Amino acid sequence: MATIYYDKDANPELIRSKKVAVIGFGSQGHAHSLNLRDSGVEVCVGLRQDSKSWKKAEDAGLTVKTVAEAAEWADVIMMLAPDTAQPAIYEESVRPHLAPGKTLMFAHGFNIRFGTIVPPSDVDVSMVAPKAPGHRVRELYLEGQGTPALLAVYQDASGQAKEMAISYAHALGVTRAGALETTFAEETETDLFGEQAVLCGGVSALVKAAFETLVEAGYQPEVAYFECMHELKLIVDLMYRGGLNYMRYSVSDTAEHGDYYAGSQIITEETKYTMSQLLKDIQDGTYAHNWIEENKKGRPWFNEQRRRQQEHLIEKVGANLRAMMPFVDPVEIKPGE
Repeated sequence: MATIYYDKDANPELIRSKKVAVIGFGSQGHAHSLNLRDSGVEVCVGLRQDSKSWKKAEDAGLTVKTVAEAAEWADVIMMLAPDTAQPAIYEESVRPHLAPGKTLMFAHGFNIRFGTIVPPSDVDVSMVAPKAPGHRVRELYLEGQGTPALLAVYQDASGQAKEMAISYAHALGVTRAGALETTFAEETETDLFGEQAVLCGGVSALVKAAFETLVEAGYQPEVAYFECMHELKLIVDLMYRGGLNYMRYSVSDTAEHGDYYAGSQIITEETKYTMSQLLKDIQDGTYAHNWIEENKKGRPWFNEQRRRQQEHLIEKVGANLRAMMPFVDPVEIKPGE
C-alpha cells in the first residue's frame, strides 16, 4: 500500500520556522508562494531582474529578490522555473548559496533524476509535486480544500528532510487531499510517460486522428469537432469521479458496447509495445538527452511542431465553435504564442 500523508501527519511549525525562496512565478510558482504566505510562512520570490513576472509578484503582495539574493537569504529553496532552465539558474545563482543545512526542493524530479543538477551532499533535497496545474492548487487552497501531491526525499543530510517536506506540503495545502510518498525516479519516469502516452501525446493524437477520419469521409468538421473533442470532457469528468466503471454506467448501452467493441482495435498490442519503448527511452535517459539537446540547439524541431499543430484544422474549427459557447469560458491561443 502507498504511504500517504495528511494534515494530521504534519508539523506546520517546521516550515514556519524557515525562510522560503520560491524560484519562478509561473503557474506553480504563483500558487506555492501565495499559499505558503497565507499559511504563515516567510516567503520571497526569486526572479531575473528583467522578468515580466517581477511586478506581478509585487502586485500580489510578495517580496521579490533576484534569484541569487533569494537563494542566499533563504533556508529552503523551491525550484519552480521550467525544467530546461533550471540547470543554468542553479549553477549561476543557487549553488553558490547552498550552505550546509539548507533545503533544496523541486516540484518535478527531472533534473535530479537525469543528473543535470547535482546538489552538494550537506543539504537536504526533497520534492512536493502537486498533481494539478498551479491555478487549481491556488483555487482549491482558497476554498479550504487541496489537490493531491507526490512527496519524495532524495537526500536527507539533516535527518529531518521528510518531516520538512510534509510541513511544506501542509502549508501548500496538499496534505488536505493527501501527499503520496514516492521517489524522484518514480515521479519523473511516470510523469513523463503519462504525458507522452496518455495525457498529452496519446490523447492529442487520438482526437486529431478521429477528427481527420470523419472529415476525410465527408462529414462536417463542426460535427466531427463535437464528437471527437468537445464531448471528451464529459467522458473524462465521469472517469474522474468514478473511474471507468462509473463512465460505463453513465453512458448508453450502445456507447458501452462501442467501448468494448472498438477499444482493443484502436489500442492494440503494437500500441502497447510502442508505449513500452517510450517508457524504456525515459528510463534509460534517451528522451531526456534528446530534449536537453533540442533546447541547446534553440528548439528548431519543437518550434516547428508547435507551429504546425497550432494551424491544424481542428484548432480553427474549435476556436470558432467555442466563441459561440461562452459557457465553456473559451480561451484562444494564437499561432506563435
